[in-house]
Amino acid sequence: MSKSREDVNRSLVKDVFVTTRIQPTLPQVTIPPSIGTPENVTTTIVDTSPRPHERSNLNKEIRKSNVILLVYSDHYSYERVALFWLPHFRSLGVNVPVVLCANKSDQNNNIPTDQVIEEEMLPVMAEFKEIDSCIRTSAREHHNINEVFFLCQKAVTDPIAPLFDAKESNLKPACVSALQRIFYLCDRDQDGYLSDKEIQEFQVKCFGKPLSNLDMSNIKASVQKYSADAVADKGITQSGFILLNKLFAEKGRHETVWLILRTFHYTDSLSLQSSFLAPKFDVPTNSSAELSPAGYRFFVDLFLLHDKDNDGGLSPSELSALFAPTPGLPSSWLENDFPSCTVRNDAGYVTLQGWLAQWSMTTFTSHKTTLAYLAYLGFDTTPPAPSSNKATPTTTALTVTKPRKRLPPTSRRRRLPPVSRTVLQAFILGAPHAGKSSLLANFLAPARPSASALSETYYAPSLSPRTAVNTVELPGGKQVTLILSDFPSSTASAILDNKERLNEQCDVLIYAYDSSDAASFSYILSLREKHPHLDDLPALFVATKADRDRVMQDCETQPEAYTENKGMQKPVHVSVAWEGVGELFVKVAE
Repeated sequence: MSKSREDVNRSLVKDVFVTTRIQPTLPQVTIPPSIGTPENVTTTIVDTSPRPHERSNLNKEIRKSNVILLVYSDHYSYERVALFWLPHFRSLGVNVPVVLCANKSDQNNNIPTDQVIEEEMLPVMAEFKEIDSCIRTSAREHHNINEVFFLCQKAVTDPIAPLFDAKESNLKPACVSALQRIFYLCDRDQDGYLSDKEIQEFQVKCFGKPLSNLDMSNIKASVQKYSADAVADKGITQSGFILLNKLFAEKGRHETVWLILRTFHYTDSLSLQSSFLAPKFDVPTNSSAELSPAGYRFFVDLFLLHDKDNDGGLSPSELSALFAPTPGLPSSWLENDFPSCTVRNDAGYVTLQGWLAQWSMTTFTSHKTTLAYLAYLGFDTTPPAPSSNKATPTTTALTVTKPRKRLPPTSRRRRLPPVSRTVLQAFILGAPHAGKSSLLANFLAPARPSASALSETYYAPSLSPRTAVNTVELPGGKQVTLILSDFPSSTASAILDNKERLNEQCDVLIYAYDSSDAASFSYILSLREKHPHLDDLPALFVATKADRDRVMQDCETQPEAYTENKGMQKPVHVSVAWEGVGELFVKVAE
């Protein structure tokens, strides 16, 4: 809408869009999408009157507006800008951008525009943050008429307020944070600089065409003029990239900053689009999500790129750098005490094998988390072809498996036909002291027999669920990711009561009992009696601590006879004090 004193020249609107004689209040004018911004928005211009008896209609139109064009032309109308109009807008609770326009510049040709801006406009803009921009016009000479309405459109489609703090003359923290993430994603080799090649890739992605050599040199020179640290031999630094965007904002080219931000999926509130972080990706019942070859390749490349010292593991500092463009480690990783839940090297750093296993587990248990982090980490910036600047959907990094096949409860066969899935989950159940924690530890890092025997000497009960994930090689060479979840005795019943979760997430149950403890197997019998639906799931019985003297179990049916009566495989006897415990996990996966 336009707002002015009655004697201010309102042909500002009429000279451009209406050809009839000027009226006290001009009729509404609509500018179609074909004329104006690249966003193809329809612009409606509403003229208003400052007369007291029309104040009610004025206030109604102000509240409906998306932007206010506030026009003055002389000293009196200029004084009213700060003394009446802007305070009045605030009193109405209106929070929309204001474009300040000094009209009738043809009557003051002797006063330079820079002087008008510095002496009249900037002081008002410093006091009232709602003023988005200012401009000097002349309706009579048709000077800056199209430009003033372009500014009004841009004040709505590309607002300066979320980007730039005029009082501090700096980009706002949220804008800086977004630009830092964009710099990270464009710095392909993670050397801290945007090389000429990386700048050209960024230019094509955002603006659709490369820079000329002259333009490249001019950009570097423009930022280096303000900061010697902005450009180095290797390219533009992060501070230089932030400075370049600050210069865009300062010079009224904030639409350029918005184009960059929106190319990288930022909203007007400078948050990432929800549709970008959580795209539609359906996983049918009894199916699961896994990483596709493109997903695995992306995470492999990410690991290798950030393993700066090439020691085969990601140190805390390397992990911190890798997750810089994200909110941090996924909450599920923290709950599972990453990286101790997966494969690590001697220094305790996650290895490539452990890294891929961790993401496979995350995708299996919460594919939405993987999709969000693929977005944060820039999977979409990986073009499908070197010459293409089209974004790659994050959903291409995932694939959906065929539904699980469950045997009917009456079936005596407990072995399912081979499946194509590569991620499997097993729940470990057993009484306290059954050796479940030792199995998990050996699954991640097979220990020397002496060390394993020593670990069983001391018992520390699990107080919360524990998870371990690793890869297992099956006969024939196929590799699968196996997730082992151990639940404390105090919470096992609550987990098992959730039949739906069991069917969706659990592929096989591992019943672990201490073969040297007469009371250990009875716990499993009690658990299965209390939860009869457990009989619907494939299961494997494991007799732990087989290096000790085996004792008769304190129950009517011994483990071997029980499994034979149920049509199950006989218990597998293992000890972490022996070598070859890894064969157990192969049997679980099979």
